[in-house]
Amino acid sequence: CVTLDVQAACRDTTVTQELLKEGFHRDLLVKVELGEDAGGCAVAARMRLPPGIYVDPYELATLQQHNLTKAVLFPDVIDVEAVEYLARELVLLLFLEPDARCSHCFRTAVPVHARYHRPAEGTQEALVLLESPEVLLCCCYHSHLSAECWEPAEVDTPCSSDTTSPCQWHTTKYRPAFEESMLKVPVGLREHSSLVCALTLLTTGLCSGLILAAACEYRHFS
Repeated sequence: CVTLDVQAACRDTTVTQELLKEGFHRDLLVKVELGEDAGGCAVAARMRLPPGIYVDPYELATLQQHNLTKAVLFPDVIDVEAVEYLARELVLLLFLEPDARCSHCFRTAVPVHARYHRPAEGTQEALVLLESPEVLLCCCYHSHLSAECWEPAEVDTPCSSDTTSPCQWHTTKYRPAFEESMLKVPVGLREHSSLVCALTLLTTGLCSGLILAAACEYRHFS
């Protein structure tokens, strides 16, 4: 009975993530509702972003300068122009802010972007699975977390931007409010490759010819 009570108490923490907007440029909204009071503690969500989706580090730096979001990206230098099959997985540590409408609730949002995928056969969409994040708590000054629900996590990051020394983060198992988010990315059809190549070559040749004709007409040769 004691074991069942502990498991039931630990399941009180719930996580919801939503992909807002449409197209290649979206907003990822993360909401966490804790099963116990976390006053004075920092709450964060650590998520693994698959190669098909990324966070722009330059955009993230701008948002942090205006105090619109707080996050740490691993690695902090990425190729934002890379296609999906040449990119690699990213780890995003996203600090959550208290929700004024709920004493145990925290939330934040961050812009995410989809990468271009290879052409596919028989479908015009590629699916990118965004797994549920890991919930982390860091109580820098005092710790009142129940040991049955929270266990130490390996995170070498300070609790907040106010301190530079790392502190002990804790993680817990939870029940996701919904299933993992699925991002649908438009892709080209592989059977159209020959047509696309032919039209591209024709357009390039036509534009080159027009430029050459204009240069010959006005004698703009160096």
